[in-house]
Amino acid sequence: MTPPDPTRPAIAVLGAGAWGTALAVVIARNGFPVRLWGHHPDALREMRAAGENRGRLPGVAFPQNLELQTDLAALADSAHFLVAVPSSGFRETLQRLGDLAGVRERLSRSAILAWATKGIEPGSGRLLSDVAAEILGTDIRCGVITGPTFAGEVARGLPTVVCIGARQREVGLEIALWLQNDHTHVYLNPDITGVQLGAAIKNVIAIAVGISDGLGFGANARAALITRGLRELAALGVALGGRAETFMGLAATGDLILTCTDDQSRNRRLGIGLGLGKSREKVVAELGHEPEGVGTVRELYAVAQRLGVDMPITRQVRGVLFDGVEPRRVVEALLHHEPQEEELLLGGS
Repeated sequence: MTPPDPTRPAIAVLGAGAWGTALAVVIARNGFPVRLWGHHPDALREMRAAGENRGRLPGVAFPQNLELQTDLAALADSAHFLVAVPSSGFRETLQRLGDLAGVRERLSRSAILAWATKGIEPGSGRLLSDVAAEILGTDIRCGVITGPTFAGEVARGLPTVVCIGARQREVGLEIALWLQNDHTHVYLNPDITGVQLGAAIKNVIAIAVGISDGLGFGANARAALITRGLRELAALGVALGGRAETFMGLAATGDLILTCTDDQSRNRRLGIGLGLGKSREKVVAELGHEPEGVGTVRELYAVAQRLGVDMPITRQVRGVLFDGVEPRRVVEALLHHEPQEEELLLGGS
């Protein structure tokens, strides 16, 4: 742990869930002054009293330079901003941030806006970078933090590799300084479009894999769905302007493998529950909140239809979640078909 350094720029983290808290802890351990804010003041006060986020990251003590703030206005003079809220709250959070005195101007000059939200905007299907540009301006200095990461492991200091998507290399390097240490290693990728799409689409594939595992279909089916899911992810990603090679990297393949194979993934656990015969509403209630993949699948399906990209896994998951299709029928439909040529992953759509 690096000793706190008050001369380092203050980082404001917006979103005090598991992921936002984990990132705030890592940045504070790296010596930066950190201000952590969330939408629920009572929860923040409980966290302040406990010295940890007992509800989401029990046992992970807050460094002394991590300050919890219930007043968003107290973040206004922060040097940089990191948003870690669900995609459903992303627009509102940026609007509130942009209303703070001086923030919009500084984001175009010196301040950086990063986000660690892995999703697309519900209702519009837009990338979060497009939402940020609409609200805060096209000249903001911004980047996205993604990759194969579970909040608990990051917060406990287990070995982790993250990907930072940023068009401007200097912005990516600055964000990397917040996170890089002996446990967390960083790769940069200028393809901010592909990085965001990989992080969003993999959640849908994880639901499908969870359904298969909940049905007891075994490791062979799991591997097949992950592989075909990667092909599906890359096909839409390239069609939307992402680079083909991005989808072989940390933000897509890495995150896809992680999310599909470990029960720390809420999207995977949702699928397992559906495979076991539970309703979507019951599984979401058990999880405590709705996984990102539920909202994402609707938007992805609409975008794929508009672009003429075939996404059978996405189509079938949508059928289970919203049209009452029986999970067993879905997985069998995905795995059983006439022999055909296998398309190359990077061969485009």
